[in-house]
Amino acid sequence: MEILRAISSPADLKALDAEQLERLCQEIRDFLVAKVSATGGHLGPNLGVVELTVALHRVFDSPRDPMIFDTSHQSYVHKILTGRSDRFDTLRKKDGLSGYTDRGESEHDWTESSHASAALSYADGLSKAFQLRGEGDRSVVAVVGDGAMTGGMCWEALNNIAADKSRKVVIVVNDNGRSYSPTIGGFAANLAELRMMRTYDRVMEQGKSTLKSLGWVGEHAFAALHAFKEGVKSSVIPTEMFPELGMKYVGPVNGHNLKALDTALEYARDYDEPIIVHVVTEKGRGYGPAATESADLMHSTGVIDPQTGRAVGAAKGPSWTSIFSKEMLRLGAQREDVVAITAAMAGPTGLAPFGEKYPERFFDVGIAEQHALTSAAGLALGGLRPVVALYSTFLNRAFDQLLMDVALLKQPVTLVLDRSGVTGSDGPSHNGVWDLAIASLVPGLAIAAPRDGQRLAELFREAVAVEEGPTVVRFPKGEVPEPIPAVGQLDDGVEVLRYSDGPEDAVDVLIVSIGALAGEALTTAQNLAEAGVGVTVVDPRWVSPIPGSLIALAADHDLVVTIEDGVVRGGIGAQISEVLAAAEVDTPVRHLAFPDVFPAHASRGELLSEVGLDAPSMTASIEGWLGALYPEES
Repeated sequence: MEILRAISSPADLKALDAEQLERLCQEIRDFLVAKVSATGGHLGPNLGVVELTVALHRVFDSPRDPMIFDTSHQSYVHKILTGRSDRFDTLRKKDGLSGYTDRGESEHDWTESSHASAALSYADGLSKAFQLRGEGDRSVVAVVGDGAMTGGMCWEALNNIAADKSRKVVIVVNDNGRSYSPTIGGFAANLAELRMMRTYDRVMEQGKSTLKSLGWVGEHAFAALHAFKEGVKSSVIPTEMFPELGMKYVGPVNGHNLKALDTALEYARDYDEPIIVHVVTEKGRGYGPAATESADLMHSTGVIDPQTGRAVGAAKGPSWTSIFSKEMLRLGAQREDVVAITAAMAGPTGLAPFGEKYPERFFDVGIAEQHALTSAAGLALGGLRPVVALYSTFLNRAFDQLLMDVALLKQPVTLVLDRSGVTGSDGPSHNGVWDLAIASLVPGLAIAAPRDGQRLAELFREAVAVEEGPTVVRFPKGEVPEPIPAVGQLDDGVEVLRYSDGPEDAVDVLIVSIGALAGEALTTAQNLAEAGVGVTVVDPRWVSPIPGSLIALAADHDLVVTIEDGVVRGGIGAQISEVLAAAEVDTPVRHLAFPDVFPAHASRGELLSEVGLDAPSMTASIEGWLGALYPEES
């Protein structure tokens, strides 16, 4: 790590010779494997962009020239080169380095949301701002993956960027979806070098004008030349990726050849119009376990053995996702009308086994959640029963489609929201604490929140059986808790997990537990019971619309407490308050939920404790409310 230890800012790179740069890249790869194997994180993507990131920081002047990494899970090398290598032991830990770019960490970080396909829109706005402020000589660099190019925002942004030739926007397409092809590699490299010659630009423009001035013959000669050029480009890069936007295109460039990268990026830096630089990289490059990992080349890992790449301390029990995956397979075998949709997340959401068994009934639409929802509505209109599996945080992007394209038409689409509530170390933009508040705004949408694996299987089947409109089933990340049996059930399906057994003159508290916090709710109830408080705990299962039986239950208790791993504003607790007020039930209601904040990266347990959603904190909160409401009983 001799060279790496001497790097504290991008300026340090400019003094290194070619041999030192190659050694630095190897040291960075060794560093990444050592550090990420201990903390978990996005290993494969970062191993693939080592040379690219080094070249970017050698050619451009960060932070004056903003570098925006789309999604930014591939920004670890950027963090290393901008003076943060000494903090990598804290990666994704509470108060440590974020797994994504973070404006609070460094002036070199311009964004921090980890949602894909947004970088080009940021770049469009930044370049317009520089132009209006008289700083048009500043380049804006957007590094966007080929996967993110499946998202509609990329193409909306490209349409706007291409419309103004006076802005210096450098779009680096990191294409790691295929290997650098040896068949066309030499020709492609020569083509790239040719396109980066100023004489080539002048000859092409002069040739176009000359040929077109020759009338019919010239027009047809130019059309033939253009067709040949497009045929050449099509043999190098899929035509569907870059339609004719009128933008300069350079590439493909070998993303692991520092000299080629320097040449291409210097050309792009000095070009006075928007330009696309197509860079081909290998995800997981240089690390054997990643290169041979067939699923996603170690896109994201937990803690692993750095020598073998095998997981260390893996979960012992089943995950929420695995239970859904198995139930989806069983349902698919029983119902031929069930189809599945994913937005480029087949493996993480548990739909991959369904896709392998029923490929004709499985649709991966790419990073396009909006399209996924409206396409699902179309499938439902055609008589099928679509199941759309997303991470909870990505539902935010498709709210309009859920509201206007699915619910307004009352289509029986089932949304399965994985990673709901607190996801922990993935940080603010991956936490799924907004889904209950967002989805509950949609008329006619029914939301289920299972407390354990058995309830997940039951509620998912119930959701797909609903004919009258859309449904949501949400669950958190990680291991499923032990089954929590009900001790009773009300007429509308609300399950009682504990009946009050306090003294006759005791204050009675009704705890309404939403989803996976049921275990903490029961521990809290036991703590209160030991202090002489009568406590009833119920699980609505279907949490929105609010079950009517909760109104009578609330009227029979002295305090209602709602517990949920979502935001307090607009959450299930807020809806219960509204329902009780409308029914003129004046029992006090208090809410235990997430405050109006973006939860930072930390473990799930740390975050829940931080906002008072662990059993000791909830016990203390309820005791405090009881003391204020009923001081004579305390």
